[in-house]
Amino acid sequence: MARIARLSDVLINKIAAGEVVERPASVVKELVENSLDAGASTIRVELQGGGVDRIVVSDDGHGMGRLDAVNCLERHATSKLRELDDLFHISSMGFRGEAIPAIASVSRFTLHTAEAGADVGTRVTVEGGGPPVVEDAEPRTGTVITVEDLFFNVPARRKFLRRGETELKHAEEAVVRLALAYPEVGFFATNEGNTLFSSAACPEDPRERISAALGPAAHPHLFPVEERRLGITITGYAASPEFTFNNARGLYTYVNRRYVRDRGLIGTIQRAYQDFLAAGRQPVVVLHIDVDPRAVDVNVHPQKLEVRFADARGVQEALTAALTRMLRAAPWLGAAAEGNAPQAGQPREAAHYALAVERFLTRAQEATWGAPLPTAMDAPGAGRAPQGPAPTGALPTGKPGALAYAPSTPGQAPAFGQAQPQLNEAPPPGYFAALRPMGLLGGRFHVCEGPGGTLVVLDPHAALERARLTAYLRALDDGKGPPAPSLFGTTLELPLAAAKALVEGREALLKLGFDVEPFGGTTLALKTVPPGLEGVDGRSLLEALARALPPKGATLDAVSLAEAVRVMACHAARRAGASPLTDAQLRALLGELDRADFHPTCIHGTVVVLEMPLLELERRAR
Repeated sequence: MARIARLSDVLINKIAAGEVVERPASVVKELVENSLDAGASTIRVELQGGGVDRIVVSDDGHGMGRLDAVNCLERHATSKLRELDDLFHISSMGFRGEAIPAIASVSRFTLHTAEAGADVGTRVTVEGGGPPVVEDAEPRTGTVITVEDLFFNVPARRKFLRRGETELKHAEEAVVRLALAYPEVGFFATNEGNTLFSSAACPEDPRERISAALGPAAHPHLFPVEERRLGITITGYAASPEFTFNNARGLYTYVNRRYVRDRGLIGTIQRAYQDFLAAGRQPVVVLHIDVDPRAVDVNVHPQKLEVRFADARGVQEALTAALTRMLRAAPWLGAAAEGNAPQAGQPREAAHYALAVERFLTRAQEATWGAPLPTAMDAPGAGRAPQGPAPTGALPTGKPGALAYAPSTPGQAPAFGQAQPQLNEAPPPGYFAALRPMGLLGGRFHVCEGPGGTLVVLDPHAALERARLTAYLRALDDGKGPPAPSLFGTTLELPLAAAKALVEGREALLKLGFDVEPFGGTTLALKTVPPGLEGVDGRSLLEALARALPPKGATLDAVSLAEAVRVMACHAARRAGASPLTDAQLRALLGELDRADFHPTCIHGTVVVLEMPLLELERRAR
C-alpha cells in the first residue's frame, strides 16, 4: 500500500486558507481586491462582529456569468493569468486563484453575481468547502459576496482570533489601505450599521481620501510629491513635519497600486524626514511607486504585502529625491518661504498643539552658556525669576536683583555687597574706572583692587553683556533703518519652528540689525549681523532669537524687542569673552560700564561677584 497519497481538494483548500485567510481583515482585503479588478466604481463592505460573524462585500463591477461564477471556486482558477510569461508582468491585484476557494472552505459562503444586461443572475452557495449549490437569482449590477461564520469548521483557527474590537480595527485598516490606492473609487464600510469609513470617489483631489482615512486635520498639511526617473515614477502626498504621529500608522506605500510594507521603503522615508521631525515622531505619507511590472516581483509573500525590486537602490534614491525636494521647499512655511502667494489649502499657521510639541521636543533648545555663577537679574521689580541657584555660600537679601556674596556672622562687619545690595543695580559714578586690574581667577573672573584697598571680583561675561545691551538699546533708539548688505554671509539649516518664526519675524530682525532671508526649506541665509556679533554661532543665535521675537503683528519698539536684545547682548558677550581679556580690553570695558545703563535687565546681571573691604580682609587674617 502506497504511503504517499494526494490530498483531497477540501483539505488542500483548508491548508491554503491558513496562508491566505489569516483573519477577517484578510477576507475583506481579498474580496475588495477582486472588486477592484472587476472595474467597480463603488465598493461597500458590511461587517458584523468585527467580520467574524459576517462579511458582505458588494460592488458595481462587470460581474460574472454562471460558468465563471462556478469556476472561480476552483483552486488556481483565475482570469488574471494565462501563460508563464504573465507571471512576470502582473498588473492586477489578484492573480493566484486561491482566495475565493480558500475563503469558501472555512466559512458559509454565498456569491451573487450577474453580467451586465443579463436577464438572470447566479447565486452560488458553499458551506465549509462542500460542493457548490448553484441556482438562478435576480439580475443585479456587479457582485455581492457574503461570508458568514468564519472558521466555523476550523475551531483551532477560530480560537486564535482576537477580540471583536481588534479584528474590526484590522478589517477597517484593510479597507483604508485599498481606498487610499484608488481615490477614483467610492468606498463605504460599516460594522453592525455603524459607519467605519465613508468616502465618495475623489479623483480630482486625493487629499480628500487621505483626510477621510487620517482625519480632516490632515488635509491642510498634505503636499504633493513627485519624482520621475527612467522606469520609476513616484507620486503621492506627504504631510508637513507639523502633522505627525507617534507611530508608523501614517506610512502608506504602494507599488503599482498594491499596498506593501517594505522595510527598505519605510527606512528611506524615515531617513528623509529625520532632520525635520522631533524625536519619537513619525511622518505621514501616502506614496505611489509605479514601475514596469517586469521590474518588480509581487509573488514573494502569501498576503502579497512584500515585493522584490529588480533595482531596489534606484527606487530608494528616487523616493529620497522626491521627499527631500518637498521637505526643502517647505511649502508649509507660507508665502515668505518661496516669495509667492500660498496655494489653496496651504497652511499659514501651524496647529497650536503640533507646534507646542515641536518646540518642546525639537533640538532647538537654547544653548547653555555655562556660567558657573548663575544669578538673579539686576533690576528690582523686573519680574524675571533667577536664572539658576545662587552661588555656593551666597545668601539672598530678599530684594530682587541683589545677592549677598559672603556669609554674614553676628558681630562681623558685612561685606560691601551686603551693606550696599544695589551695587549691581546702580554702581556709584566712576566706580568701574577706579578699579585696578590685578589678575585672573580660575581662568575666568577678573580680580581688581578698588579704592581704599577693596577687593573686587568681576564676571567678564556679565560685564560684556551689560555693555553690549546698552549699545544695542541705544542703536535701537536711534532707528537707523535696515543694515547694508554685508560682504560675507552664511546659510544655516534650522528646525522647523525656528525657521518659521524667523521668516514671520523678518521685519523685527531688520529693526534689530539682522538681514535674514529664506534660502529654501528650513535653510535661512544670514547676510548681516549687528556689530559685535560677527563670528558668533549663527545657528544658536538664530534659534534663541526665534523664541525671543515678539508675536506677529506686535508693535516693534524697545519694549517688545527687549527680550531679543537681551539674547543679542548675551551672545555678543559670549563671543567677545571666548578668550581672557587683555589689560587694555578690560580697561576699555570698565570705561564702558561706567557709561552703561544698569536699569534694563540682562540675562546675566551680576557684574560684581564679590566686593570685600580691606578692613574685612585684615580682620579675617588675624
